Amino acid sequence: MKITSTGKILGALIEDVDLSVLPSDERIEEIIQALGRFGVISFPSQNLSSKQLRDFSARFGELEINVANAHQDSGLPEMMILSNMTQNGKPLGLSDAGQDWHTDMSYSRLIAFTNVLYGIEIPMRDGRSLGNTEFCNMHAAFADLPNVWKDKLRGKTATHDFAKFWDNMRLKPGSQRKPLTPEQRQAKPPVSHPVVMIHPITRQEVLYLNPGYSIRINEMSQQESDEALAFLFEHQLNAAYKYKHEWKKGDVLMWDNMGTIHNAVADYLPTEHRYIKRCQVMATRFF
Repeated sequence: MKITSTGKILGALIEDVDLSVLPSDERIEEIIQALGRFGVISFPSQNLSSKQLRDFSARFGELEINVANAHQDSGLPEMMILSNMTQNGKPLGLSDAGQDWHTDMSYSRLIAFTNVLYGIEIPMRDGRSLGNTEFCNMHAAFADLPNVWKDKLRGKTATHDFAKFWDNMRLKPGSQRKPLTPEQRQAKPPVSHPVVMIHPITRQEVLYLNPGYSIRINEMSQQESDEALAFLFEHQLNAAYKYKHEWKKGDVLMWDNMGTIHNAVADYLPTEHRYIKRCQVMATRFF
């Protein structure tokens, strides 16, 4: 298994491995360490069934079943379809484009470790891929904060709310998301997490906040919290922390949700087809 850094703030390419064959414990540990070190890793030219993708993903921890129960692969509730394609007038998947910056599952009491995405149809234009996935490095974002901010944030907690993100996405032009039911909202009530997390792989401090789900720093007044979050959200998106994965058909892409935030770029048309399968791995390995 060959691991090559992108040489950028995030990212590595892992080659000479066939993910249709379940990796050994030793290889899984290598991949986990690569996730901690590089934040984002990609395995090119894979050929996987849905079950093979699900079984590979499950080697990293418990798989989440999305609370919205939307666009799951047939017979595999742990797998969500991300797509702009339709069949007989019905969407084949849930669009993840234009979601804005977030960290998956920060709204859950048990947070996410990694996402595993498999690119089956990738929109292309003029020889370049569209719908690429952007990331920001939260190790670097915390390390670069002035010491006064580091001291201010250590020991603080923030509230994260699933409904904030979902309701904002419903306001996007062309959104096909339905309102959350009272039962769905009750299933995912707001939760609190440390603003500064000790990353379980690197053992370094990371900034665990994101514009998509974080709504309040609990130990601050509302005004102080609003001002702090506005500053921190802008800081997180500094161009120096950004990395973009340019998708290719057959890519399996993984990223560390504890050390990054991400955003799917909405730069493709409904006629430019995108079809990606996704599993989300909870952080049961660490917490």
